[in-house]
Amino acid sequence: MNQQAAPAKDDRLTLIAISALACILQDVLHEGLGHGVTAWLSGAHKITMSTVALQCDIDTRWISANGTLVNLLFAAIFWIVLLRPQRYRPTTRYFLVLAMTGNLFTGTGYFFFSGVSNFGDWAAVIQGLQPHWAWQLGLVVLGVASYYASMLLVAARLNPFRGQDGSRLRGLCWTPYFTDGILAGLGGLLNPAGLFYVIASALPSTLGANAGLLSLPSMMRKSGDRDTQVGPVERSVPWIATAAVASLLFILVLGRGLTWSR
Repeated sequence: MNQQAAPAKDDRLTLIAISALACILQDVLHEGLGHGVTAWLSGAHKITMSTVALQCDIDTRWISANGTLVNLLFAAIFWIVLLRPQRYRPTTRYFLVLAMTGNLFTGTGYFFFSGVSNFGDWAAVIQGLQPHWAWQLGLVVLGVASYYASMLLVAARLNPFRGQDGSRLRGLCWTPYFTDGILAGLGGLLNPAGLFYVIASALPSTLGANAGLLSLPSMMRKSGDRDTQVGPVERSVPWIATAAVASLLFILVLGRGLTWSR
């Protein structure tokens, strides 16, 4: 009797590695290219960048806003790159999807977070604007609407990974959620801004912003184009080695803070 071979499974260690790299990229884009470069171009004389915050000697609305705006810009770039996904192997394609997801969820989630808590980047953006409650409410509404739209975009890009019965989705979605949370926590422990920013900023912005990953498997349970399924994410030593080096640098170097002066 011929037995049908069981479908190959995604390699968990490679999923973790890809998740870590996507998380690090999103954080560096937010703090470095978004806040840091804007602060430098705005005339800051001293800038300290860590995994959880950017500190400088000037404060403007643009500096506060551009972390999120850069995340959304790169989410759009990754979305465009994924318009022709057949070009990429499953590992690269999964990384691009996670890179788009992390930037989208961080960007749109920040509106909601700052609107509800009156803390963080967008609380600084609307500081002093009146009536303040209306601006906060606007951020909450914008956050809810844009985050839901982001979940739909991510679901569309993850759909080819779902498998015949959607069984792959939990591993593909939950692995980056917990990987990002652990990495953000470890990366924040040595930061020069203090433990407060780990609790009030790093963990909420990571675990909170990525909460959509937890509900995507249920949301996508009944969807699926089964004619264009992506193969398994196989063990990849280059991805694992790159992630290991990047994670150590993220935790031990960027976690302690990097300072530029002029």
